[in-house]
Amino acid sequence: MSKAIGYAAQAGDQPLNYFEFERREPTGNDVEIVIDYCGVCHSDLHTARGEWAGVRFPVVPGHEIVGRVLRVGSNVTKFKVGDTVGVGCLVDSCRSCDCCAEGLEQYCENGFVGTYNGDDKHLGGHTFGGYSNHIVVDQDFVLRVSDKLDLAAVAPLLCAGITTYSPLRHWNIGPGHRVGVVGLGGLGHMAVKLAKAMGAEVVLFTTSSNKVADGKRLGADHVVISKDPEQMAAWANKLDFILNTVAAPHNLDSFLALLRFNGTMTLVGAPAEAHPSPNVFNLIFKRRSLAGSLIGGIKETQEMLDFCAEHNIVADIEMIAMDDINDAYERMLKSDVKYRFVIDMSTLNQK
Repeated sequence: MSKAIGYAAQAGDQPLNYFEFERREPTGNDVEIVIDYCGVCHSDLHTARGEWAGVRFPVVPGHEIVGRVLRVGSNVTKFKVGDTVGVGCLVDSCRSCDCCAEGLEQYCENGFVGTYNGDDKHLGGHTFGGYSNHIVVDQDFVLRVSDKLDLAAVAPLLCAGITTYSPLRHWNIGPGHRVGVVGLGGLGHMAVKLAKAMGAEVVLFTTSSNKVADGKRLGADHVVISKDPEQMAAWANKLDFILNTVAAPHNLDSFLALLRFNGTMTLVGAPAEAHPSPNVFNLIFKRRSLAGSLIGGIKETQEMLDFCAEHNIVADIEMIAMDDINDAYERMLKSDVKYRFVIDMSTLNQK
């Protein structure tokens, strides 16, 4: 085993602080990665603060990882020392169920292994994530990253990017489609960029009038203030697809009513409390669908990274030092970031 350093929460009511722990030595199929950048996801905050069931402490969050290959195992053929690579939300799965066989490891019927707070099959206990100086991952769960993009701004693609790309691809969004995006945060700003790059007409829905100009800068063709009944009514029955990124309980019916016949609204935001139940008649009279989607598998995540490299798409970020993480969490709760924090891991120093 080799020593690693990072930041961890020791309990849900404690801030993240310096933490030393052990990583496994690379086995034959492993890639050891020096972490240069790690995005800060809302899931990190929920987990570190014990807000979700099953959290195991200490928690080293971080699943939006970009870095460089330091060492490779004897059986590794996909990567070499010095390659720029990424690690997202998954570091393993059962690899034998129907979902894994289809490249949909995120829906592994036996449970995927999360980059943090998952079952560590090698050392026992649970996995530690990217708020650390290095990580060891099986080559099959490591991703190629293009050096032509701003690597810090690539990091959030490993969660926010794939979470929005996967449903857009699954529902075959492209030219001729009118797509609604609900919410302009870490997920929503990526949804706008990706849907626009796929050729769709993009309608952004936000409660904040001060986000209108930014929404259009990011690629939205129209921006609607969702608190305004007249603006909402103007879009009734006009959307083919809605990607709802809001992670707070809200009235889904007001958005379902905007879908055309056979339209679908997909939820990717994960609120701590349930949404109010939608009106069934809102669905059956237009054969509308309400769906959900979870991140993406390794194949699709690589496809997303390649698509973003081709279209020069990265996240809008604010870089922070490792010591700033607790302040960043407080700012996230106030939506005081445009639109994703990324930690410069070179600021993580030995104590």
